[in-house]
Amino acid sequence: MMKEKDFVREASRAGGAVYIVGGSVRDSLRGASPKDRDYVVCGLSEDVFCRLFPDAFKTGRAFPVYRLSIDGESREVAFARSETKTGRGYGGFTPRFSPETTIEEDLRRRDTTMNSIARALPSGTLIDPFGGARDIEKRVIRATSEHFSDDPVRALRAARQAAQFDFSIEPGTLARMRACREEIRLEPGERLANELDAALATERPSVFFRILLDAGLLDATYPEIYALVGKSQPPEHHPEGDAFRHSMQVLDRAARLSTRNEVRFAALVHDIGKGRTPDDLLPRHIGHEKRGIEALDAFCRRIPLPNRWTACASFAIREHMRAQTLEQPAKITDLIVRLLRHPIGFDGFSAVLQADHESLPAYLEHVDRLREAPTRSEERRVGKECRS
Repeated sequence: MMKEKDFVREASRAGGAVYIVGGSVRDSLRGASPKDRDYVVCGLSEDVFCRLFPDAFKTGRAFPVYRLSIDGESREVAFARSETKTGRGYGGFTPRFSPETTIEEDLRRRDTTMNSIARALPSGTLIDPFGGARDIEKRVIRATSEHFSDDPVRALRAARQAAQFDFSIEPGTLARMRACREEIRLEPGERLANELDAALATERPSVFFRILLDAGLLDATYPEIYALVGKSQPPEHHPEGDAFRHSMQVLDRAARLSTRNEVRFAALVHDIGKGRTPDDLLPRHIGHEKRGIEALDAFCRRIPLPNRWTACASFAIREHMRAQTLEQPAKITDLIVRLLRHPIGFDGFSAVLQADHESLPAYLEHVDRLREAPTRSEERRVGKECRS
């Protein structure tokens, strides 16, 4: 098994230099446990590298990126490169790499300063030409350079990292995010889905959407969520304000109640139909459940989501209002039997209801007795319990 010190020694003997880069350096400076340990190599040609490490497996197409077993793990080894923007989107740039490319040039093309830090090996010396360590200490997200706009999804990533790390975004970077507006409309839905997934996994997912709104990007990326902005609600039921504010509150409450992203997504979109309420009906939103399913369908046509997510979201949209008012035992039994079989489950649906209404109907407060697969006799038993 090749150890890191052996890898560094062999590369150095051939005239190369090895650096740790990316999230590993950032997270160590944040006092968090690093996950991936990625490397950048300077001073070596690709031919020399392959002779030194014949087991390395090339994964990059446009530029040299390899996987190599180090310390018993498959790790990424990339060659230092610079980039020139030549077109639109994340593929609209031309990379340049050679043994003469410096680590500073490689760091300059990266998105934000906290991700533009390296550690030289074996010394461990910090290479921080853009002040990333200072920004981490100040809990600020700052664009490294003009290259931030090379990939418009970096704007989403900055918003997501603000939610993930509880950092603020400095004004100049927010302006660079706004400049990504037109190009971000052209991005594949899969990339928007990936950032949505990562944002929902944070402690306060609402930060992601609020920052996109501030940056003028929410309507260009998740227009069904943007449509909630300014949609008034009955103040006696919703003193927090419009449907967007309400949905953000529900999302963060659901994030405290459930770690399942499909449940958090269901909470996000439970009132998505309110964005389609005609203005002459406001502040009431009669029929927003039906309009919510239509809005969810539009969302999914642009952004591919796991089937489990859409199933949970559809259930929450259709049932979140009705479930609070059910009184007839037969209807309660029907809902419970469906929950027993549905991917959202009791825990997921209860999390959405509690996040939305800050309470649960009595028949959902004691669900542990109802988790076994339903049979006809089970359905009769559930009905008796609901009536008692």
